[in-house]
Amino acid sequence: MNADYDVAANPDEIDGNDGADVDDILEVVWRALGDVYDPELCLDVVSLGLVYGVHVENGRIIVEMTLTTPGCPASQSFPEVAQSAIKQASGISDVEIRLVWDPPWSPQMINDDAARLLGFR
Repeated sequence: MNADYDVAANPDEIDGNDGADVDDILEVVWRALGDVYDPELCLDVVSLGLVYGVHVENGRIIVEMTLTTPGCPASQSFPEVAQSAIKQASGISDVEIRLVWDPPWSPQMINDDAARLLGFR
């Protein structure tokens, strides 16, 4: 799990969670993203380093993530799959996935275990 997430809201702003702790919600979000797999590489988006940040803003979960390439065939479905996984795991319906391209993704962003599986390290 990536530990560099950003907490940007008061827990009481999280709709539908009766003041649930923001850190707990973000942990659920990171776990949900860990269950979203790249269909070509068969590894999760967190291990691949595709998730750049998760935070809460005005009661909305915001995820900034990228793809391995701008022309990735999964570019249409990936954000929807990630959004659905987060909604299901967290019970929060206000989830925004922002695809970002800066910094560009590179194999150096893959965690060590996933990199070994792919033969990068």
